[in-house]
Formats: sequence, structure tokens, C-alpha cells
Amino acid sequence: MRTPLPSVIRQSALDARRPFDALTHVELTFRPKKIEHWLRFGDPVERTFLDKRRSVASFRPGQVLAFVRWASNDYGTIVSRLDIVRTVDRWEAYQTLPFVRPGGEILLRVGAWAKVERVFQAIDAIESIGVHPPDVSPAYWRHVHNRLAANQEPRFYTRIQHKAWLLRAKAMP
Repeated sequence: MRTPLPSVIRQSALDARRPFDALTHVELTFRPKKIEHWLRFGDPVERTFLDKRRSVASFRPGQVLAFVRWASNDYGTIVSRLDIVRTVDRWEAYQTLPFVRPGGEILLRVGAWAKVERVFQAIDAIESIGVHPPDVSPAYWRHVHNRLAANQEPRFYTRIQHKAWLLRAKAMP
């Protein structure tokens, strides 16, 4: 016998947004030592503060962001995840992702703190050569994802690669 659904279902702050909004919305939460959802990089066009612990960052289509989710309980860390996502336009296909509405093209997805830390190191290395992480080639983030999935070290991103990516992106329609 099936149990009936509750008459009132709690909605996420993101579900209250306009249904045909062209922006991608990321719900951020900060409860120290319990739940932390934050952006490692990304340039939101709008930031809405829901209360002192929650906000929503909104992104235009085609932007790249790194979304970090961490949670713990009385016994230690229970979730440690980092996703690098390219936001999509309304007509593009996308993957769903918790706390990201409607979703996006997932370029990199890692779980477990050791792999998250290795991605942080890759991001730091990119910043050290003077490149803004959201401007990095999506192919590089896929490369990092695949290398970490195979338990191998990703190659470094170089200025030459970045210059080639910028020229290619400029030539694409």
C-alpha cells in the first residue's frame, strides 16, 4: 500500500522564481560547520539574499562556475563535492544538479575531499598564470575530470593553450 504524499511540499527558494527565466540560479547556503554551499569561481550577474545564511547567485547562459557543496554531522564530513558547470540557454540540453536551476552542462564533477582538493590546486595553478578560471577552455575541465576519474594527475593549463582557446572561441559562431 502506498503512503499518500503530504499536502504541503516545501519548495526551494529557486522554485519560486519565474518559470521561463533565462538565467541559471544557484542556491548558496552557509551554516558554519554544518552546511556550506559556495562558489569557488564564477561571475554572477545578480545576487539575491534570502536571509543571513542563504542567497541565490544568478548567471547568464554560457558562463562557467565552480560550485562547492560540503556538509558534516556529529561524526565528520558526509558530503564533499565540487562541480564545474557551464550555464545553458533555454533551448540547450542540460544535466540537473542539486541547488542549480534549471541545471547546466557539467564539465567536471568530483566527490571526496582528496579529489576536491586536487581541483582546488588546479584552479590555483590557473590563477597563478594570470588566467581567470571561468575563461578556461571547457575541454580542459573535462580533461581534469577524466584524469581524476582515472586516478591520474591532470596536465597543467598553459598560457599557450589559453591563447589557442580564445582564438578558437572567437572563430566559432
